[in-house]
Amino acid sequence: MQLTGAEIVIECLKEQGVDTVFGYPGGTILNIYDALYKHSDEINHVLTSHEQGAAHAADGYARATGKVGVCMATSGPGATNLVTGIATAYMDSVPMVAITANVNLPLLGKDTFQEIDIAGVTMPITKHGYIVKDVNVLADTIRKAFKIAKSGRPGPVLVDITKDVTANVCEYTPMVPEEIKSVNKYTESDLEKAAELIAQAKKPYIYLGGGAIIADAAKEVREFAEVIDAPVCDTLMGKGAFDGTSERYTGMIGMHGTKTSNFGVSECDLLIALGARFSDRVIGNPKTFAKNAKVLHIDIDAAEIGKNIPVYASVVGDLKSVLTELNARLEKQEHSEWMAHIKELKETYPLKYNGNQLSGPFIIEEIDRVTKGEAVISTDVGQHQMWAAQYYKYTEPRTFLSSGGLGTMGYGLGACIGAKVGQPDKVCINIAGDGCFRMNMNELATASRYNIPIIQVVINNHVLGMVRQWQTLFYDHRYSQTVLNDKVDFCKVAEGLGCTAIRVTSKEEVAPAIEKAIALNAPVMIECIIQEDDKVFPMVPAGAPISDAFDEDDLAKKA
Repeated sequence: MQLTGAEIVIECLKEQGVDTVFGYPGGTILNIYDALYKHSDEINHVLTSHEQGAAHAADGYARATGKVGVCMATSGPGATNLVTGIATAYMDSVPMVAITANVNLPLLGKDTFQEIDIAGVTMPITKHGYIVKDVNVLADTIRKAFKIAKSGRPGPVLVDITKDVTANVCEYTPMVPEEIKSVNKYTESDLEKAAELIAQAKKPYIYLGGGAIIADAAKEVREFAEVIDAPVCDTLMGKGAFDGTSERYTGMIGMHGTKTSNFGVSECDLLIALGARFSDRVIGNPKTFAKNAKVLHIDIDAAEIGKNIPVYASVVGDLKSVLTELNARLEKQEHSEWMAHIKELKETYPLKYNGNQLSGPFIIEEIDRVTKGEAVISTDVGQHQMWAAQYYKYTEPRTFLSSGGLGTMGYGLGACIGAKVGQPDKVCINIAGDGCFRMNMNELATASRYNIPIIQVVINNHVLGMVRQWQTLFYDHRYSQTVLNDKVDFCKVAEGLGCTAIRVTSKEEVAPAIEKAIALNAPVMIECIIQEDDKVFPMVPAGAPISDAFDEDDLAKKA
């Protein structure tokens, strides 16, 4: 059948099973939006307040559902406003297709109004980028974009289409999307070596990353931990891939990881990295990381093997497939002495905070208690993010959404909206600090416009908390540009954007506020006022060995 390029875009989205698109229209993309208007009963479009919000919403939708997230923007500033969201998705391996439109083909390269080489701009932060100048290749290009976005190690793909291509006509033939198959590069020898290392280990430790969630391998991970009788720590991205209430679970590893995880990994004789990339925030000083251990790295991306930490052995392949193979061939291990030692570390070094006042950790624990650990939690970046990682007990994958690699302030609210659209039956809560909330709080208008019942919790300490913490500890209390104690009233802002607002100033008010927000089933903002100098502990100074983790008690001993 003969269709315009704009109609082909919509038909290809339908082919791929896309049910929701997040975006913002403009001049060059008008033809696509006109075609979308005619298919509004098949594809839901969420008009965000800013293109960055659209990218974060597509990202949150993808993380919460496992599907490819889709966002759209017009040329020039519309396209460049997607960049931070695309980079966020790239750093955390999130499948996304960003569709932008550009000026007419004859006007490219002439500094035309709202012209930008968005494919060039995003080249370093996408798995692939296209600029489509011929309507005859448009359908195949979109199909390739979706395949690339969700195959192997997922990531964002950009498709930029000139406006005349969206108007031109060609023959369109529907196609069923080809099945994405796992590409496993491991050999029988790789599996044998891995199994041999595991069998020989006396003190194995599992270090779990976001790849376990991407690979849908949570079940296999849990079986693996039981078979080899090992403790499990996770990264920020790995939250929910292993049951946070399990006796084997020792908490997050790294800069703000638990002492148990940091000390345990420093003592183990075999570190098994599952879908993790050895981020600097995890390893601290690479020369001392897991210094007593052989490292077995299992990952789908061969480029990650040995990139940051030398490995003794590796298996390159889909984590679900690899663990299925290993679980079948491994005999049940027993490391009772090692597990007893880890249990002792957990009892000696529990997470703790001042329980006499309203604080970030208390708020997170109350959210966990009220929601029974079953909510989808998104966060922005900073102290509140670390508290959300430390004190909420994630038991299932795709329930913790956060910008790990890029550390994007302003990520969480858009992501929460995307998550709620993708998982309408889940309670979806974004946890932000006041500094992050300012960045994209306009997306509350998106939630109220569509009555998307998300809960925005603002942990307000009137400072840029994490930066202030560093200034306190390492910059002799020089609080340069981190005090936010101004006249902004977040409750009035939220109400002005069409949401219900609740202010919390005491511990007793936290649970009722959360319960009320859930019961309202409408967009709600809860502002919680806490002390300006609450800190995240434990902590490892940047570049220090993770075994140097310290907390307030350690600081008091040094004073």
